[in-house]
Amino acid sequence: MFCGAGIASHDTFSRVFSLLDANQFEACFMGWMQQLCPQLKEQLIPIDGKSVRGSHDGMQAAIHLVSAWHSQAGVVLGQVKTAAKSNEITAIPELLDALDVQGATVTIDAMGCQHAIVEKIVQKKADYIVAVKDNQPSLAQAVASLFDASADSLEQNTTTDKGHGRIETRRCVVAPDLSAMPTSLRQSWTGLRRVVMVESTREVINGKNKGQCSTERRYYISSLQASASEFNAKVRAHWGIENSCHWVLDMAFDEDDCRIRKGDGAQNFAVLRRMALNLIKQDKSGKTSFRGKRMKAGWSPDYLQTLLGLRPL
Repeated sequence: MFCGAGIASHDTFSRVFSLLDANQFEACFMGWMQQLCPQLKEQLIPIDGKSVRGSHDGMQAAIHLVSAWHSQAGVVLGQVKTAAKSNEITAIPELLDALDVQGATVTIDAMGCQHAIVEKIVQKKADYIVAVKDNQPSLAQAVASLFDASADSLEQNTTTDKGHGRIETRRCVVAPDLSAMPTSLRQSWTGLRRVVMVESTREVINGKNKGQCSTERRYYISSLQASASEFNAKVRAHWGIENSCHWVLDMAFDEDDCRIRKGDGAQNFAVLRRMALNLIKQDKSGKTSFRGKRMKAGWSPDYLQTLLGLRPL
C-alpha cells in the first residue's frame, strides 16, 4: 500500500478492496476469530442482521449482513452477506456451519424462527432461544395460549431497571409443560423443551410524557432447560448485538454513511470495521470512546501497535 510518493491514495485503497474476494476475506476473518475464541461452550451467541445503507447504487440494493456476536467477549465472531433482509433465513445456517457453536446458546429474533434453523442449531450440538411472531401463526397462537390462563402459576422472574428517563420492569415466565400444544406442532420444532414469555412494562418518569406506561409481551421457544431468571438474562443479553455492535458501527464508524459500493468493496470494508471493532473492544486501558480510540490509533503508532497485538496492552 506504500509507494515512493507516500501512502496510497483513496482511489487505490478503494480499488484494492473492491477487487478482493469477499468470501475469502470473510473466511479469513472467521478463521482469525475462531483462534481468538476457540471454545464457545456455555457462551451466548446472538445472531442478527444489519444493512449497510450507504452501499446502494442505482438498481443495486444496500448489502445486508448477518453477524454472530460473542455476548461475553463483546466481539463479532463472523458474518455472511445476504442478497436481501429476507434471505437471513438461508444465511443463518451458512453462518452456523462456519462456527463451532457446540455447547453454546444461540439467540435469534423472529426472522430466524424456522424449522431448518433450529434443526441446524441442534445438529451443531448447541441450544437455541428463538423469538416467535406471526411469521409462524400456528406456533405463535399455541405459545400465547399457554400463558393466557396460567401465567401466574408458572415459574417467573422479575427485574426492574431505571435509566434514560424511564423505569422498565421485565417479567419472565417459563412454561415447562408443553403437552397442551398440538403434538404435531410441538414435534415439528427439533429439541423444543421450554416456551418463554417476557412481559416488559415501561413507565416514563421524565419529560412531557411523564407517567405514560406501555406493556409488551414477547414469546420464545427454546431447547434449554433453564430457570426463569436465566431466561430473563439471556433474552435481554441478546440485544447486545444491537447496542454494542450495530449501534457502535453506525455511531463510531459511520457505517450507514459509507458510500463504498464498487465490486466487493462494501462487504470487505464491513469486515474491516468489525475487525477494528473487535480490536478496540480488547483495549480496557481507559474510558475513551470508540471514536476517540480510532483517532488515537491514527495519531499514535505505539497505540496502533498495541491494538494490533504487536506491543503488550
